[in-house]
Amino acid sequence: MNHQSFLNFLGIAMRAGKVKTGEAVILTELKKKQLKLVLIAKDASKNTHHQMINKCNTYQIPYRIVCDRFELGNALGKSARVNVGITDQGFAKKLISMIDE
Repeated sequence: MNHQSFLNFLGIAMRAGKVKTGEAVILTELKKKQLKLVLIAKDASKNTHHQMINKCNTYQIPYRIVCDRFELGNALGKSARVNVGITDQGFAKKLISMIDE
């Protein structure tokens, strides 16, 4: 994965309005099946990892463990973020391909 390209593309998704952040928001959106991808910071707590992965598996939403919370937040133009949800299928597919390459 080209790390900087991934972060830049995540910023584009944010500016396009296709990103949700915050644990409560993401859990609500997962239940509504509005998310196409969930990104979890690698330095999130064990409990957060466990909870998000379980919810993603339950609702069959893909997830990826990515960079630390500060890089994730910085890419979005915000403070540190532990969980990020992508609401657009196109952005989700591109981000998954960038992470998995």
